[in-house]
Amino acid sequence: MTTEPGFLDGNAAAGDLESLFGADMTMASGQCQGCGLRMRLAEAHAYLGGPGTVLRCPGCEDVLLRMVRSPSHLWLDASGLDYLRLPVAAG
Repeated sequence: MTTEPGFLDGNAAAGDLESLFGADMTMASGQCQGCGLRMRLAEAHAYLGGPGTVLRCPGCEDVLLRMVRSPSHLWLDASGLDYLRLPVAAG
């Protein structure tokens, strides 16, 4: 008997994150404030079934990032990340 994990990888949140940051965020990296795991956002566990998007740490399952969109606002809480590092194009 196999069970489905109940989450997708962080790539599932790519569209919402790109609409906010204006860049492909799947290659952005961060560090979990809970366990210190460093990962790319693409490796996070994405939960999309609620009123917003939640990314959880693949190591300890702490919440890394929450994003909720309404018709007039977008809320972002990234308090579960010690930092968020984005690659920049060579110029």
